[in-house]
Amino acid sequence: MRDETAEQPAPLRSGLTTGSCATATSLAAARLLLSGVEADAVEITLPKGKRVQMRLEFCRLMNDGAEAGTIKDAGDDPDVTHGALLFSQVRLHREPGIRFSAGRGVGTVTRPGLVLNVGEPAINPVPRKMITDHLTLLAEELDYPGGFEVTVNVEDGEALALKTMNPRLGILGGLSILGTSGIVRPFSCAAYIASIHQGIDVAKTNGYLHIAACTGNASEDTMRRVYDLPEIALIEMGDFVGAVLKHLRKVPVDKLSLCGGFGKISKLAAGHMDLHSRHSSIDLPQLAEWAAAVGADAALQQAIREANTSQQALAMASAAGIALGDAVCQHALDFARSVVPKQVQVEVFAIDRQGGIVGHAGVFQ
Repeated sequence: MRDETAEQPAPLRSGLTTGSCATATSLAAARLLLSGVEADAVEITLPKGKRVQMRLEFCRLMNDGAEAGTIKDAGDDPDVTHGALLFSQVRLHREPGIRFSAGRGVGTVTRPGLVLNVGEPAINPVPRKMITDHLTLLAEELDYPGGFEVTVNVEDGEALALKTMNPRLGILGGLSILGTSGIVRPFSCAAYIASIHQGIDVAKTNGYLHIAACTGNASEDTMRRVYDLPEIALIEMGDFVGAVLKHLRKVPVDKLSLCGGFGKISKLAAGHMDLHSRHSSIDLPQLAEWAAAVGADAALQQAIREANTSQQALAMASAAGIALGDAVCQHALDFARSVVPKQVQVEVFAIDRQGGIVGHAGVFQ
């Protein structure tokens, strides 16, 4: 018999992304330059509107600008950057706008196929937008007509990057500044899967029999755009697609729309239930075989095998008029249908990094 008085484990603690850290430190350094205010904490607004206060390790003037630093807190997620010192250096320039540079421990893109162009500092689009938005508002607040040069640094970032996929992807010299929501959710199978199950249960209980299971913010936005689904029908599954598919055996719905980035959907197509890089990887030779089945010639197949990323493989296939996205979605659909009950209608969408649909399989209505 279960002991109801046994101590339950504490809920896992969320953290903040390197993008949030870079935003906070850039804002503090810029404010010091423009107003003389030397802060020990700073408040920022995350992409979905939540406001958070972040503690600073330092905020000080330099010879030609200012710098501020904070310790990355990933919560209970086993993030390689947890506990690292991230600091931003800000300088003023006459022309409005923000210029980004990779400082110590932040990588530079050296291969095509990533969201950033070759030669760009590895500061991803959402962190760039967060920093730009905050510094633009600061400039308006203080009537500053010029722009900013922002250099982001991570102490020991070059060594930490060797523990990531960055070198293989051609991001050299350090880490990437990442984040789409600003928040690091703890990588806990039990906690995350429980929340997925609860989301499906709540949706069905409230009469929503068409749900969309999404890997992240971009895929959620796509499903809102395609179907105008309410929040309650959007299931944030992250990498745990298996948790969705298996739970529908117990709690079936009428229709399931699966939506995720092309790379993650290609993992599902290969039969993986966990789409995280810790547990599954993109199989480029398999992508080449699927491309061959829909008309790719030998040269394109070889190029796909040698691609740097799945996005690059998709781009090459698209340029050749090969519907690789649809083919991958069809394989993903076949696998999903093998898991869920027959009465559940399933479809699969694959999207690019901008949320554009690059593949689809199943009934679209």
